[in-house]
Amino acid sequence: MEQVAVLGAGSWGTALSIVLADNGHAVRLWGHRKEQIDEINEKHTNEQYLPGIQLPEAIVGFFDLQKALEGVEVVVLAVPTKAIREVLQKVRQCAKEPLTIVSVSKGIEPDTNKRISEIIEEEMPAHLLKDVVVLSGPSHAEEVSLRHPTTVTVSSKNMEAAEKIQDLFMNHQYFRVYTNPDLIGVEIGGALKNIIALAAGITDGLGYGDNAKAALMTRGLAEMARLGSKLGANPLTFAGLTGIGDLIVTCTSVHSRNWRAGNLLGKGHCLDEVLANMGMVVEGVRTTKAAYQLAQKMQVEMPITNVLYDVLFNGKDVKSAVDSLMARGKTSELEDLVNISL
Repeated sequence: MEQVAVLGAGSWGTALSIVLADNGHAVRLWGHRKEQIDEINEKHTNEQYLPGIQLPEAIVGFFDLQKALEGVEVVVLAVPTKAIREVLQKVRQCAKEPLTIVSVSKGIEPDTNKRISEIIEEEMPAHLLKDVVVLSGPSHAEEVSLRHPTTVTVSSKNMEAAEKIQDLFMNHQYFRVYTNPDLIGVEIGGALKNIIALAAGITDGLGYGDNAKAALMTRGLAEMARLGSKLGANPLTFAGLTGIGDLIVTCTSVHSRNWRAGNLLGKGHCLDEVLANMGMVVEGVRTTKAAYQLAQKMQVEMPITNVLYDVLFNGKDVKSAVDSLMARGKTSELEDLVNISL
């Protein structure tokens, strides 16, 4: 049994806490709202994020971060990407021993264009950071909390650390964990699929059918692999769980907040209204900005990302955006795929 601190008591942090508790570990689930922590400890529920789910008693809520980190060697970082730097700055003030930090959020930071593992390495001093491991894959928190079969991938610069986290989370009944040494590909795939999910929601909101969604997902995967390859990822990673797997689940499910946000945009709602009504962070919005910046910097062609950027940040009409994709000049699909693999 290990003592594991999970930072972030949202749906995903709580769902992963259930997995860890089911595996026999003592879980310290930290959150910044005292009433939520009291609910976790007194009622063993987290109704705002996982309604109807009874939490194992091995999950103990913490409002005090320093107490949550006492005696802990593994920290699961499950806060939205925009809060990661702020939370890590608090962690480094509280930590006394080197930590293995497991990143389970999916995104790229705008302006710096850094992946989450890079942000962790930047914010945590070397003497307090043992390893960084990334956990990603097609995994809705709602389904994990119901203990439905789920598969994910872990990656790290230190694959021994990745294998340790694989053992920590592996549950032979419902939560299967693979390893993949391609850290860049795992992070880029997990982040960029949120962009395509926003776009898929838009096409559904416009009333387009399966043909449009299949085209969007397939060409979206090509964009993901193009940028990922340019950044040093293995193109084959995008054929795996953190590529096509995560893309499928995020573009086709009502559980996906990115799809839901896109769906509302497609139905004519403005971005500010959509974000205000979601109740949870829509990572794809910030990631679209970061990916657009990266594509310009790396000179990578990403037409879906470009038009979505115009919709989100330049006020472009959603139907005009889709029409502009259809009106692009002709090209060869096979040649495009060969260029990715090179």
